[in-house]
Formats: sequence, C-alpha cells, structure tokens
Amino acid sequence: MKQCMDLDNLHRRINKIIGQLNAIDRMIEEDIPCENILMQVNASKSALHKVGHIIVEGHLEHCIRNAIEAGESDEAINDVATILEYYSRI
Repeated sequence: MKQCMDLDNLHRRINKIIGQLNAIDRMIEEDIPCENILMQVNASKSALHKVGHIIVEGHLEHCIRNAIEAGESDEAINDVATILEYYSRI
C-alpha cells in the first residue's frame, strides 16, 4: 500500500487536519460564534475528503493498474467497485 501513495503529502495533510480539529475544539471552548466554527468544520471535512481522493487516485494508478497488467482484471473491477462504494459514503 505504501508504494501507491505519496506518504509525505498524506502525512502533511493529515497533520494539518489534526491542527484544524484542535483549533475547532479550542473555538468551542472559547465560545466562538457557531458560523465561524462551522466554517472550520467544513474546511476540515474538505481537507479530509481530499486525503481520501489522493488515496483512491494512488490506488487506481498503482494497485489497479498492476492488477490489470497481471491479467487480474475481474479482481481489479471488483476492487474499484468496492472503493467507489466506500468513497461515495464520505
């Protein structure tokens, strides 16, 4: 799995999201207006969605491509279907 994604990029993004979540927690404690908190929640949600997108893209470009090249296209198609099902829930 590690070979199909840019780990440094993902770790950097995840750490940023963790920082955003910590900031949201502080905002709640500091009684910041709801609309400001919701803006940050939405930004965090978008950032997490992008992490998922990067993972899916890497999986398609590496793992699925390798499976197809190895003649395992049925397994690759099933894998893509599973990914789409999970990713569409985000």
